[in-house]
Amino acid sequence: MKNILNKITSALWKLFSFALVLSIVLASCTNLEEEVYSEVTEDSFVPAESDIVAVMASSYTPLRFIMGWQGWFDLQEESADIIVTPTRPNGWDDGGTYKRMHFHKWDNLQWQPTNTWVTCFNGINSANRVILQIESGALPVSEEQAVSITAEMRALRALYYSMLLDTHGNVPIISSYGDELPVQNTRKEVYDFVVSELNTVIPDLTETVDMSTYGRMTKWAAYHVLAKVYLNAEVYAGEAQWEKAIAASDMIIQSGAFSLSPTYTEIFDAQNEDNPEMVFAVPYDQIYAPEFGEHMKMLLPDHRSVFNMEAQPWGGSSCNPQFIDTYQTGDNRLEDTWLMGDQINAIDGSVVMTLVKEMPSIYNCTFTQGYRLGKYEIESGATGSLNNDFPFLRYTEVLMIKAESLLRTGRAAEAANIVTEVRSRSFDNPADAEVTGAELQDDTTWQYGTLAEDGSIDQAGDQSFVQYGRFLDELGWEFAGEAHRRTDLIRFGVFQTKNWYNHTPQGDHTILFPIGLEQLNTNSNLDQNPGYVK
Repeated sequence: MKNILNKITSALWKLFSFALVLSIVLASCTNLEEEVYSEVTEDSFVPAESDIVAVMASSYTPLRFIMGWQGWFDLQEESADIIVTPTRPNGWDDGGTYKRMHFHKWDNLQWQPTNTWVTCFNGINSANRVILQIESGALPVSEEQAVSITAEMRALRALYYSMLLDTHGNVPIISSYGDELPVQNTRKEVYDFVVSELNTVIPDLTETVDMSTYGRMTKWAAYHVLAKVYLNAEVYAGEAQWEKAIAASDMIIQSGAFSLSPTYTEIFDAQNEDNPEMVFAVPYDQIYAPEFGEHMKMLLPDHRSVFNMEAQPWGGSSCNPQFIDTYQTGDNRLEDTWLMGDQINAIDGSVVMTLVKEMPSIYNCTFTQGYRLGKYEIESGATGSLNNDFPFLRYTEVLMIKAESLLRTGRAAEAANIVTEVRSRSFDNPADAEVTGAELQDDTTWQYGTLAEDGSIDQAGDQSFVQYGRFLDELGWEFAGEAHRRTDLIRFGVFQTKNWYNHTPQGDHTILFPIGLEQLNTNSNLDQNPGYVK
């Protein structure tokens, strides 16, 4: 079991004990002057650091939905151009939910957007509750602890809002814990709130990077969220902020607290908590912190023999062959990311099955059609939930945020140096890793267009030049299967314009998801996002 999860589990037990003590005290103590020696009272309790972590833990727990069923991963990947879930012999139609995501024909009952809305607001609500406990004095902490806890909770709240800013845009800003019906804010107002909150609390956040701050909002994690928000500012608020994205990235780079992982695969190991790229990780454990179940959706039932798993996966999602065709010769990320070809029995070395690239149609694919995501290590004995921590914010992204911002502000050569550094660990020949500024400004190497069943282009659709399209390709090769793709496609103008696999664009309104029917029915202050029916 991971050290961090030992600490979290211990802290949660302490939280339970603390809550029990407080309930006894509040329920039974009638003489406030009595000096009590036999138990800890509210007045005499001085929380240790582990107790404080436990109080904050409930605010972090919702983040585990990222790799959970119909979670953040599905929202960002199923709607984009790399991951597809076709109907298989064992099902996977599921009422058409995956097809709606692929076709961009979702409605206000769609699971994935609603899950993101509900889960993020659960996290926001929990963070607000902790802040109230501090401000009201219900949690007896020192002034220094109060400043630290409040800053961390506000930073985490801003993280949740950055996710909602990206997916739904026009959401209520709830900055206090209460029962008033929240009022809806514009996407620009949510953007301003996230930026203001992060800039305000960063000076009070810890700079410590060790197991005591692992999976928590440090100063560097806050700078990373800020850099991502600035990177997408033109989409979110109508005005580009490339220089601010560079400045926020430089704060992390110049800290010296992080570095590129020696190898690409180590980032996604089952025991990856010590990886130097982890700016902010979401910890998982198959027993104590479950929900990392995306492998069950990707792998075939027979992969149980390939990886000597306890669980038997379901075999739904796979990779659009158009993306596979973009990889350059010599790029080891192709094999490091995707399971391809013969799949070998872990015990006797026999061929269990052979995965092929072709995927004739989202309406009908066989079990073995389509390469499967394999970048997250599958341990022997793996269950339905993996031990791998999810690298939600990793150092390579910091470098690529800076590179893209440099590229977009006329400093292509500087951008190319950074991209070459990132590529160098994934190519055996250093010369193959080199890329120029001119190349990064070129069009995408994707052959966009819908596919006929034989794999040829059926409907070419919009074939216009994608500015900095080759850089978008670099983002795809580096971050495939990391819940980035939808956001990147929107920023480059591809999401709402290009055809891919069986998808054709449905309009600019699709860059935001609809607000769920239940949310609209329970809050009369909410208006539906443009382009959708209530």
